[in-house]
Amino acid sequence: MISTKGRYALRVMIDLALYGGDGYITLKDISARQEVSVKYLEQVIALLNRSGFLRSLRGNNGGYMLAVDPGTITAGDILRAAEGSLAPIACLRDEPNRCPRQSMCTTIDFWEGLKDTVDQYVDGITLQDLADQSREKYGNDYVI
Repeated sequence: MISTKGRYALRVMIDLALYGGDGYITLKDISARQEVSVKYLEQVIALLNRSGFLRSLRGNNGGYMLAVDPGTITAGDILRAAEGSLAPIACLRDEPNRCPRQSMCTTIDFWEGLKDTVDQYVDGITLQDLADQSREKYGNDYVI
């Protein structure tokens, strides 16, 4: 299950892709559009910043902007930055799987298939795709 941090991380990145252009966007502006508190967004921004997805600038004209081209970053990249592994079960979070029951596990193939399906889906959609979908769906009235 994707937590609030993962959901908000996607929303922040889409917001920056839509409104960033060539300038920095304040957290206050993102907060107002997304209806999420600045305090909570600070936590989300920290995760995204550590992953190298954002540039930040302090001061009066400061804020955040994308440090990556929206066409090169996937929803999976963003979700993993916020959530860690998207594996449906704990033993698939490690590469290689270190579960002592792996060789006799009757459900491991099912869980691996689910993980592969999720990974293929989230890694097949770029931030640009999400921004474009948002523009088509909401026009200038963007709120997720």
